[in-house]
Amino acid sequence: EHVAAGQEWNPWEAEERDEQAAARRRHEALRQRVRDARPGAALGRLRVHVWGKAALGLYLWQHVFEGPLEPADVTAQWREGSQNIGKTHFSFITGPSVVPGYFSVEAEHVVLVLNGREEAKVAHATQWLLYAQTLVQARRIQHVAVVLLGNEQCHNEWIQPYLKRNGGFVSLLFVTYDYPLANEEDIFQWPLGVATYRNFPVVEPSWAMLHSPRSYLCNFLGTIYKNSSRETLLEILKQDGLDKLCWIAAREQWQPQETNESFRNYQDALLQSDLTLCPVGINTECYRIYEACSYASVPVVEDVMTPGDCGNSSVYHSAPLRLLKTMGAPFIFIKDWKELPSLLEEEKKKSLQEKIQRRRKLIEWYQNFKALMRQKFINTLENSFLPSDKG
Repeated sequence: EHVAAGQEWNPWEAEERDEQAAARRRHEALRQRVRDARPGAALGRLRVHVWGKAALGLYLWQHVFEGPLEPADVTAQWREGSQNIGKTHFSFITGPSVVPGYFSVEAEHVVLVLNGREEAKVAHATQWLLYAQTLVQARRIQHVAVVLLGNEQCHNEWIQPYLKRNGGFVSLLFVTYDYPLANEEDIFQWPLGVATYRNFPVVEPSWAMLHSPRSYLCNFLGTIYKNSSRETLLEILKQDGLDKLCWIAAREQWQPQETNESFRNYQDALLQSDLTLCPVGINTECYRIYEACSYASVPVVEDVMTPGDCGNSSVYHSAPLRLLKTMGAPFIFIKDWKELPSLLEEEKKKSLQEKIQRRRKLIEWYQNFKALMRQKFINTLENSFLPSDKG
């Protein structure tokens, strides 16, 4: 009868409703702690202006801060939003029209979100830093923090002279990837997040996302680089006929922009797969990891260090992905794709109920991860920017 009425009968419905309500209560309690945990709360409201000059700013504002942004049109020349969190007022601006000197500076404390991934981006980021420096020198702003999309091989030396510790004016640096100079004092690791430059959306978990059977064991849609572990991965999938059980769409060249169709395919693949395969690229950390979390598809992460200057695993035992591991990410980490066939054999044996529990755990972890990153970010700003009341 349920089927005839277009409804899926669920014998665990009451239990699941209770569990969902409990999860929501835990999430709300955590968010309340985020709002309440303010070391500088008694010292008055802190006003912080965030200048989003890299797509990473949209991850910070929309995904981590869950902040509003107007207009909704992603192609708009100028977008802005504001919100109060605890005792801090944040305002955010982004878009091509946001250029140095052509907007009013409305707060004494500024967070600059910059792209330092390659030389041309560094040149653009440097212009913004020099602009901020003139405002500090003119006493129009007091403090500057930088959120940096770092270089994938952690070649971020160019920003060092701007840090206060080196005689510059930047009080705090939040940087992506396993940057070896992150010290939890003035340099912090920040998550790469989803590919907002491709307009990856904020995804709200739905009942169907958590409970519906998925058509594929795993997915990998992406570029196959020559002589990379991605080639190995593809060979292993084809050898065992596992590519028939997974949604695999490989291409030989990276494409910076998706077509509407390819982007829809990618989102469908995440939604229709129990696992998302995350082979290393130039860096182990990739957008795919966070995008899989958004759709409750468990990331299977190739846990190996990539060449470059990022955290040396002999020194940093949790590298790569130190931040995610420290926060207890419920991912599957593998050292070699040869482990994949046995992993997928185990996957075939899992019941839908086991998969539902695992999806819930992943979604709840990801929500809490973002909330805790927000809490840490705000507390760090307040500790650094608000005057100390000692003595």
